[in-house]
Amino acid sequence: MSTAQGIPAPPQPSDPSRPAPTPRAERSPAPDLARGLMLLFIALANVVPYLHGAPRGPGGRPQDSTAVDRLADTLVSLFVDARSYPMFAILFGYGLATMARRATARGATPHQVRALLNRRHRWLIALGFAHAALLFAGDILAIYGIVGLLAARLVDRPDKVLRRWAAVSFLSMTTVLTLAFWSEGATADPDNLNAKTDYRDAALARLTEHALNVGLFAALAFLIGLFVIGITLARTGLLDHPEQHTTALRRTAAATLTANLLLALPHALTVGGYLHPDHPRQTVLNTLHIVSGWAAGLGYVCAFALLALHLQHSRRPTAHHLSTAVRAVGERSLTCYLLQSAVLAPLLCAWGAGLGANIGTAQAYALAAGTWLLTAAVALALARTGRRGPFEVLLRHLTYRTAGTTNATSTTPAGP
Repeated sequence: MSTAQGIPAPPQPSDPSRPAPTPRAERSPAPDLARGLMLLFIALANVVPYLHGAPRGPGGRPQDSTAVDRLADTLVSLFVDARSYPMFAILFGYGLATMARRATARGATPHQVRALLNRRHRWLIALGFAHAALLFAGDILAIYGIVGLLAARLVDRPDKVLRRWAAVSFLSMTTVLTLAFWSEGATADPDNLNAKTDYRDAALARLTEHALNVGLFAALAFLIGLFVIGITLARTGLLDHPEQHTTALRRTAAATLTANLLLALPHALTVGGYLHPDHPRQTVLNTLHIVSGWAAGLGYVCAFALLALHLQHSRRPTAHHLSTAVRAVGERSLTCYLLQSAVLAPLLCAWGAGLGANIGTAQAYALAAGTWLLTAAVALALARTGRRGPFEVLLRHLTYRTAGTTNATSTTPAGP
């Protein structure tokens, strides 16, 4: 058996009561395509903290930058920075709601659904801390696992309850981040963990910083609002059936991405060194940059859903190949996310090859894009042999083994 893309479908378990992977031909392409493209954004955003050896300016960029670096920093700040994690969170919330819906359709009770989601999120927390200790302090898996434990209690609540949680979450994030921007200064130069030459010292420092970040997000219920947007998208069917919601998707994408351009451009020009606002104005610009990033995250999800619809109906071979490769990444987004760190950390950190002290941001972005292409090649190779990502299989196995089944596959949406 094979799909229309020529990729073999995995065998289905004989016991229909056990969780089974959704056949690829039945999967909506929009969420997978969005996840795949999202990982390119994440690679571009996450590569900057690996750079070290120079004082930092606005946006955490090295101050000894070239004209090409400054232009690249402006564009990445405008379209990528603080836009990848909202998109990530929205898709995570969508995946959480989709997982709950499928479990309910198999006959699970609300208590069983919540227990299933809790197990998955606890394992994500463990995996995230391991990722932070080994490679990258900016890991997002543990944070999403923590927030997911709360979101699991909202997945079946009425829309008005979700709206209240979203309002509180966005107000909390805006207030706390504004205060943080004011206190740290526009050109803060924090100790760069990736400049440490001893791997053990670096690992301990990464783990400590990560634990503090996770605790902060847990205490303040950050990201719940973005998770709620994802849950709402799953309820409305905008991503599952984009062909039925093209008008809503176009309007949402146009409005949110326009807001991003208007609100985030001054901050992006500051990051590029074209504007030099004083500290109070920089605090305002930083806050507007973050707030517009939440809107941009939703806008990108809607725009990628429309792109998926276009590629799905295109007869051009190039569109077919592009869609197949990006979807392969999206279906294995957890594996590809971790693979990015496995490539970038040893190359850029001082305890590894140390390239982070010798390249500019433009070169770093090129390296990040190349790393994403590498993960796409790996994902496509796995897809052509009908294999899931190893970390997707591991997470499913750990989640469902605790539930009393040893089947390593499930209807859990792929990715973190």
